[in-house]
Amino acid sequence: MSTPKAGPEALAESILRGVGGAQNIESLTHCATRLRFQLHDGSKVDQKALDALGGVMGTVPQSGDRFQIVIGGAVSRVYSEIMNLPSMSNGGTAKPKSDADVKAEMRAKSRGKFAWVDNFFEYLSDSFRPLMGVLLGSSLIIAIASVLDALGYVDFRAEDKSATWVFVDAMWRSVLYFLPIMVAYNAAKKLKIDPWVGAAVMAAVMTPNFTGMLNKDSGIPGITCTVNDTLGTQECVAKVFGLPMQLNDYGGQVFVPLLMVALLALVYKALQRVFPENVHMVFVPFFSMLIMIPVTAFLIGPLGVWAGNGLGEGLSWMNNNAPIVFAIMIPLIYPFLVPLGLHWPLNALMLQNISVLGYDFIQGPMGAWNFACFGATAGVLLLSVRHREKEMRQTATGALAAGLFGGISEPSLYGIHLRFKRIYPRMLVGCLVGGIIVGVMGGVDTDAFAFTSLLTIPVFDPMVTYVIAIAAAFFTSMALVYFSDFRTKEDRAQANAERDAAEAAAAGTPDEGAKVEERELVGAAAGAGSTAGAAAGSTAGAAAGSAAGAAATAPAGKSVELSAPVAGHVVSLDDVKDPVFASRALGEGVGIEPADGHIVAPVDGELVTTTETGHAFGIRTAEGVEVLVHVGIDTVQMKGEGFDVRVESGQQVSAGDLLVEVDLDAVRAAQHPTVTLMTVTNTADLASVEPHTGQDVLAGAPVVTVRR
Repeated sequence: MSTPKAGPEALAESILRGVGGAQNIESLTHCATRLRFQLHDGSKVDQKALDALGGVMGTVPQSGDRFQIVIGGAVSRVYSEIMNLPSMSNGGTAKPKSDADVKAEMRAKSRGKFAWVDNFFEYLSDSFRPLMGVLLGSSLIIAIASVLDALGYVDFRAEDKSATWVFVDAMWRSVLYFLPIMVAYNAAKKLKIDPWVGAAVMAAVMTPNFTGMLNKDSGIPGITCTVNDTLGTQECVAKVFGLPMQLNDYGGQVFVPLLMVALLALVYKALQRVFPENVHMVFVPFFSMLIMIPVTAFLIGPLGVWAGNGLGEGLSWMNNNAPIVFAIMIPLIYPFLVPLGLHWPLNALMLQNISVLGYDFIQGPMGAWNFACFGATAGVLLLSVRHREKEMRQTATGALAAGLFGGISEPSLYGIHLRFKRIYPRMLVGCLVGGIIVGVMGGVDTDAFAFTSLLTIPVFDPMVTYVIAIAAAFFTSMALVYFSDFRTKEDRAQANAERDAAEAAAAGTPDEGAKVEERELVGAAAGAGSTAGAAAGSTAGAAAGSAAGAAATAPAGKSVELSAPVAGHVVSLDDVKDPVFASRALGEGVGIEPADGHIVAPVDGELVTTTETGHAFGIRTAEGVEVLVHVGIDTVQMKGEGFDVRVESGQQVSAGDLLVEVDLDAVRAAQHPTVTLMTVTNTADLASVEPHTGQDVLAGAPVVTVRR
């Protein structure tokens, strides 16, 4: 007999003890109803103690030290509580990978139609997200300095600034100059190699020894320098090991470390396979540095700088030959240049324009991009206030202040925009609108090198054109982000549920987050009939209560026919290779070996569950019958690949309505059983649930009879 359910934190701690502690967890995920553990040692699990916990519907040991715990509808909340425990701050401990593990991991990264896009943005985001604090700090220092510059208190472009203001420059330049080393550290950590090796490789080309060679008067033999007439920059080449090495100042570059670490990861992991594990600490970092420092200095570094310089020369040509196209193009390409650091060489081009022409033509259209970026951040800020997202509100407030008063876009990009892929397309519309206005109205110039902020508007000419362009860019992006949200509907529902749970816990009130989960996850009803009294306030209890309420209004003895959600052969749950379904922990029902991937609703009702991965759906009928349709076994691991979902949570469906199109070949290729399961999760509250098995059926044929 299970014990009474404790609070969510106590349940999380009990589960953690039951699986052998945080040190025994390699990874933890969850699907619609279950916690899925990958353990280091499955023998350490106390299954009897876990089964006795209130709030646990059942446990399922699996091969390969995998272990499942069936929670029901509250699984998302319990998962969050476990991950928020101090001992789980690292999300589990990875075990050493074999050669096969490394190969499998590399293959897994290439799965999915657009996996490379997701991986690219994730790589960028995770390389910069940990730097948000220092980026915001330096940006606010710049913002304050910009105000003083606009008020005429100090001239930042003066060469004879006092030691005080030179020191102030050092306070914010410290972050921007050494950004490549910080990015290299984070990028290496993201790719699961020694982050200090990544930092050391990048630091090698930023030492005084290396940068000292940039001065042709340094007295070091074998160095020749030339001047780039377009950019007004000096380019030096040194003879190293008898080979020509292009010398560059890599301060502020981020494209170079991102490229370098991507190659370093391949070298590092190859060396791990070559050398025995007991000498990894000595030889893997040594050979990684021995290989990658020269490769970076001779090849990767110059490639990154050449790309930026080439871009600058191309823009100069375009402005001279197609100025209207140029004004539109600049704000559209900047959102992609800034995250890669390719915008830095353009600063030299801006200064060169002012020196030679007396004005610059890049900063005006660039302002449209900046204010579109800030407008998107403002939209996020308004949504975070509306939805009471404290952390996002703080991030957006700081980023917006740094943007509007300092003209700095990095806090918005790295802290928000690269984390939510829905923002970029909406921001680009704002960039386009602002760029079109600048181009059609004849362009915008400036005779000063200025941060494009509210405080520097007066330096642009014509100022009216500039104000109209940046205002249109700002409010277009803000409106598009605000009215369409930066989160998907599923992410918004989850974020709001987590917020409600946190607020309820802080206020000491019943967990509203659990109520939201109950409405969204029909699986919570499984087993509720026997535990409702002990589970007052829990998700399962709430589901049982709702089912019981529905039963009270339904005519006694009324039957409901559930039709087949897919054509195929109907089998008993006893024949299904999943212990949870076979044990009826999620209710009585049937399995269907599908003839095609056309999955339809088996009954009329409200769609209360639609998983983001498309593998499970929950429907509640007007009579209070709660039905779970689960496509395949362990298909949650496919992360939505091969599943084309056609419905969303909250909508009313009729029997026969299309729920999802499934690529069964993709499911088989991923080595998952394709059997589609349909169970009545509140079976315990009903008079009977009668499956009709052993027949071949078309979708829509009756396969389960439910009696109240």
